[in-house]
Amino acid sequence: MIRLDGVSAQHGKQILFIDASAAVHKGEKVGLVGPNGSGKSTIFRYLMKEEQPDEGSVAIDRGVTMGWFRQDVGEMSGRTVLEETLDGAGDVSAVGRELKQLERDLADPDKADQMEKLIERFGVVQARFDELGGYALEGRAREILAGLGFRDSVIENDVGALSGGWKMRVALARILLMQPDALLLDEPSNHLDLESLLWLEEFLKRYEGALVMTSHDRELLNRVCNRILEIDGGVLTSYSGNYDFYEQQKAIAMQQQQATFERQQAMLKKELEFIARFKARASHAAQVQSRVKKLEKIERVEPPRRIEKVRFEFKPPPRAGEDVAKLDRVSKAYGDLKIYQDLDFLIRRRERWCVLGVNGAGKSTLLKLVAGSSQPDSGTVTVGNSVKMGFFAQHAMEVLEKELTVWETLVRAFPRSGEGALRTLAGCFGFPGDEADKVVRVLSGGEQARLVLALMLYDPPNFLVLDEPTNHLDLATKAMLIDALKDFEGTLLMVSHDRHFLGALSNRVLELTPQGPVVYGGGYTEYVARTGREAPGLRTLDKAK
Repeated sequence: MIRLDGVSAQHGKQILFIDASAAVHKGEKVGLVGPNGSGKSTIFRYLMKEEQPDEGSVAIDRGVTMGWFRQDVGEMSGRTVLEETLDGAGDVSAVGRELKQLERDLADPDKADQMEKLIERFGVVQARFDELGGYALEGRAREILAGLGFRDSVIENDVGALSGGWKMRVALARILLMQPDALLLDEPSNHLDLESLLWLEEFLKRYEGALVMTSHDRELLNRVCNRILEIDGGVLTSYSGNYDFYEQQKAIAMQQQQATFERQQAMLKKELEFIARFKARASHAAQVQSRVKKLEKIERVEPPRRIEKVRFEFKPPPRAGEDVAKLDRVSKAYGDLKIYQDLDFLIRRRERWCVLGVNGAGKSTLLKLVAGSSQPDSGTVTVGNSVKMGFFAQHAMEVLEKELTVWETLVRAFPRSGEGALRTLAGCFGFPGDEADKVVRVLSGGEQARLVLALMLYDPPNFLVLDEPTNHLDLATKAMLIDALKDFEGTLLMVSHDRHFLGALSNRVLELTPQGPVVYGGGYTEYVARTGREAPGLRTLDKAK
């Protein structure tokens, strides 16, 4: 369906692709991976004919329809959420609009003289609408929107009133409703909660067309993709299997390449030693010349490209008391919507709580109450003695000074720290070398989030309250953060839609249900094993299959 042949491209001084080739066939589900800036989004722009490579060709089979979900969704307003979604359905959407106009025209007495012509056209358009599945379209749109977390009341409201994250969900719904022959999804999970993410996962598993997807969600890549296409040093390399299998195969390939490189280096050393030893002896002239020519013809094996894994190590946080935070008979409501009624909850030192609940259950509200950024309507929230808290929320980026560079921000926050330590900190959180000279106001949302995490974790609190800390983090930064938090000696309270993150770090689960809170000993992995579901409100895993 899709082919890239001998593609080469350069942006300024950066070489993106060198004679890169790949193909995607019908039914394949391909995960596109590579470091930030390696060219993943550029490939999507090639496939949508928004850009052309400097050399080579990009071919798409005749008649193949393409749907692209990207992070830049543009303006949305003036239509309901449902209407905006239906508008993305491709040909059937245009036919549906004409059918509705014809219905209005047929009811218009001023057009009575055109009735015969209108009836004839109505029959043609109605048949085409039925052929394209138009009468089932609204039902499918509502099903997709519900899967992505929209309540019925919101579906009928103006899309312009939604936040940016919810508009992203509408944009994703439009593409899924379109059902193109090939889906291009650029980070589709960024703004989804756990329930919506699991729904999307099942949708993509059932999808019969070709899929090319970038994602920072390891589990999504593992469960949906049957092939990984890696961009590394300008070259596209295909690996069969999911993301875990790709990592294993890449590690084996690197070991083999390293062994081949070392064998060749040993051989070259031996040959060069022979040449150096006997080049002055006439009796060995023919042998020396023969070996010189042999070395000139040998294709040199390069050592494998190694991605340096920067490890962030916490300084030991100050010790807190045994009771870190306590909620006693806490009630909270927003207008007529009751979130909690007489909620009791105790967090003890070294516990790692993940909070689960359906959309609107009050997960983020709980974190805000503990952090003191929101107050209960009744009851008390008490933070223990010697607790030094760090609270990461999505609005945390607002505290950054926009005109400072990343480096200036770190130096101002930690004036007594050495340059080497701060350079390591910047590199750990995705700002190596000159990247630290970026001005904060030009950073993406994900980059600002990484900077806030760096500021929070360098001089660590003993109680971390984290609301979706992995949003926008790439796989490498997320892996670094997980490794660092595994060694964290303090207490954790977190909300996240990243299953790998929750499974690696939690040792307690608080599930917020309409009947009240339910506590599970053991972490997220044990919760899944005990309940048979990966998120509250979903069917059990066995029934879902």
